[in-house]
Parts: sequence; C-alpha cells; structure tokens
Amino acid sequence: MKKILLLEDDMALHETVKDFLESLGYEVISSYDGEDASEKAYENNFDLLLLDVNVPKLSGFELLQTIRDSDNQTPAIFITSLGGIADLESGYDSGCDDYIKKPFALKELQLRVETLLKREFYHQKSDEIILPNGCSFEPNSESLKQNGTLISLANKELQLLKLFLQHKNELVSHEVIESRLWEYDEESSESAVRTYIKHLRQILGKDTIVSIKKSGYKFIHK
Repeated sequence: MKKILLLEDDMALHETVKDFLESLGYEVISSYDGEDASEKAYENNFDLLLLDVNVPKLSGFELLQTIRDSDNQTPAIFITSLGGIADLESGYDSGCDDYIKKPFALKELQLRVETLLKREFYHQKSDEIILPNGCSFEPNSESLKQNGTLISLANKELQLLKLFLQHKNELVSHEVIESRLWEYDEESSESAVRTYIKHLRQILGKDTIVSIKKSGYKFIHK
C-alpha cells in the first residue's frame, strides 16, 4: 500500500481528498500545519507528498525546501489556490514535481498521483544505492547485496537501514528509531536496536554507523 502525506488545513477539503485517496487503496497520513508535516516527513517513509501551500506555522514551499535540503527526494505535488507565474516558479524552485490549482476535480488528482507514482516506480527500479564494503541497496525490491550476493536482513533491520538511507549523514534519534521499528502495541527494545546496529556494522563496516551519546545514531554516507 502506497503511503501519502496530506498537508491541507481546510478541514472539509482535507476529509474529501483523504476519503477519495483511501477509496483508491492509498494509506493517507493527515497533517494540518507545516511543522507537524515536517515531523511526519522525518519520521515516516512516504511514497508521495501532497502539500497545500498557505498553511499555518510553515508554508508548503518552506516545508518542501527543507525536505529537499535533507536529501529526501520523495515525489511532491502542491495543491493550492495560488496560480500566478511567480507562485508556480516558487513551487518548482522548492522542489515539487507537479502543481494542481484549486478548485480541482478529484479525477484530475487521481491521474496526477498515479502518473507520478508510476514514474517514480520505474525510476527506482534501476536506482541502486551504492554503499560501503562492496554493498548496494535496491529500493524497489528492498534488497541488500554484498559483492553481488543477497544479504538476508530481519524486517526491523531492513526498516532501520531504510531509515538511515533516508537520513544519510543526519542524526536519527532513539525516539524516531523506536517509532519506525515498533508499532504502537509493541514494546520497543534498546538492546534489540543495538543488536540490529551491530549486524548492520558487520555488513557495511564498523565506521558507517556512528553512535551519538544519549541522542541516537548517524549513518555516514559520502
């Protein structure tokens, strides 16, 4: 199931879009202001960002620019009443992939979402990530290889690796790791995280994952 972040502060429109996308089989995570959306974008791995521009606390333009600056290239569509050329230019300059002017038909939204996700799928099929120690990661199949040999990872180890790859050279806090690896009804385990880190270091190299005292970890990727 593809996961979409929906940032829209108009409650009626938000619910309409959310219900429509969910009826198409997407998982939709709601946000109503830019700061909350920024936190959710950091903590989750989305397939698409659907962002209003004029929202409280942090505009959609500012939000996406921050996301792109962190090397997160998740496809993004702006949905906004702003329609001037300067606004359009600002949207694309901040890193969006598409731009829908309000009001819009839900069918138009569906076509744009499907087209962008399909394009991203074929882009990712060959977008292999080269890692240290003879390793590579293929995002579409979520497979890790070392010198061409497939490496088996437990599910939570895989999720942790994906989290590090999404936030290369950034501090990933203990809280974010716990929220990504464990569901709300599961009990998190610091000792388990240390075990996953140890295994990933054995594969990728001991210096690739740095422990930041009392804060979290940083995946070093040059």
